[in-house]
Amino acid sequence: MNAPLSHARTTSRARALVSPSGIEIWHVEDYTVPLVSMEFAFVGGAAQDPAGMAGLANLMAGTLDEGAGPHDASAFQERLEEKAIELSFDAGRDRVDGSLRTLSEHVETAFDLLALAVNQPRFDQSAIDRVRSQIISGLRREESDPGARARDRLNALAFEGHSYARPADGRIPELQAITRKDVVAQHQALFGRDVLHIAVVGAISPEQLTALVEKAFGGLPAKARLATIPDIGVGHAGHREIVPLDIPQSTLYLAMPGIARKDPDFMAALLVNHILGGGSFTSRLWMEVREKRGLAYSVWSSLSNRHHAETFIAGTATSNERVAESLSIMLTEIARMAESGPTEEEMAKTKAFLIGSYALRFDTSRKIANQLLEIAIEKLGIDHIDRRNDEVAAVTLPQMQAVAQRLFAGREPLVVVAGQPKGL
Repeated sequence: MNAPLSHARTTSRARALVSPSGIEIWHVEDYTVPLVSMEFAFVGGAAQDPAGMAGLANLMAGTLDEGAGPHDASAFQERLEEKAIELSFDAGRDRVDGSLRTLSEHVETAFDLLALAVNQPRFDQSAIDRVRSQIISGLRREESDPGARARDRLNALAFEGHSYARPADGRIPELQAITRKDVVAQHQALFGRDVLHIAVVGAISPEQLTALVEKAFGGLPAKARLATIPDIGVGHAGHREIVPLDIPQSTLYLAMPGIARKDPDFMAALLVNHILGGGSFTSRLWMEVREKRGLAYSVWSSLSNRHHAETFIAGTATSNERVAESLSIMLTEIARMAESGPTEEEMAKTKAFLIGSYALRFDTSRKIANQLLEIAIEKLGIDHIDRRNDEVAAVTLPQMQAVAQRLFAGREPLVVVAGQPKGL
């Protein structure tokens, strides 16, 4: 018997359902193709790793589909493959993500296997050891990767003393010391219905979906056992640090405080960042660093929104001899944006691009589910998809000039370079 819908809200593209145990599901019902795509997340993630156990959430997530219930890793994967079901888990800074994709005719089997993975992961020692070995192999490769080394050092300095300072993938000595008991405890701490967000797109009715979600997640604890994570700003302003690597090309990152996703000025900041460095092939940084001077293959900037930190980040990779010049140009363009802001022409072109390209985020069921999940986690409202382009169009040039000053005026960035840069 199908579970009743205890609550439903609608938007032109998505409908919010709530299961009997209170789990909210954002659902787009679409029978164009016989597929069901689900994206879900438990808010928590690597930020919840205890001190001395960096990488615990990542290791836990990597073993969730390595055997569950009565099925060992091999048997569990065989059951997925028999029905062409895609199931995966991943741990990020602020959440543990899951993804499920199945033909609608196998949706019952898919949710049965999902329920086992979420509620009864085996965490067999052999699976933990195998996944741990894979992660450690990746970390050893990153020891000579300037991008990874610069990123990790930037985080360590920007968020010193905070859980964000630790690498989400882990540190080799700490990973080697993690026990099965630690993995089990992290699963029990992070998985609760109160921190769960779900988005589903495809050929499934609201009634069937609600019943299956309740079956898969309804037995979880009502509340996760999360540690309190404080908000933090970007530290070490004006500091420059080199991570020495014997390579011909260096990777450079710089960071400054950013802006919250729910801040009233965020949409203006989004446009400003696109003009400065977020728009590939058209941004000011791209034109000045690559097109005019050929200093680097790519250069970029981004507004990074973590749950407890807002950051503006920019970066490039260039030959050791040209790092200082590249950095100087980047800082000049940031200062110019703070002083005079964008032009009318830049604003018009950026609005046209951001509005026109928005539909490309929704051209597959998986993309739609991903977008809905992000909107749900950010608490932007289920009707955000309908409002977003109007919000972009409503941004004014004075708003952009003001937010450019707010972001960049009088601020010195934290700069980290991995390589052998000359002249810094």
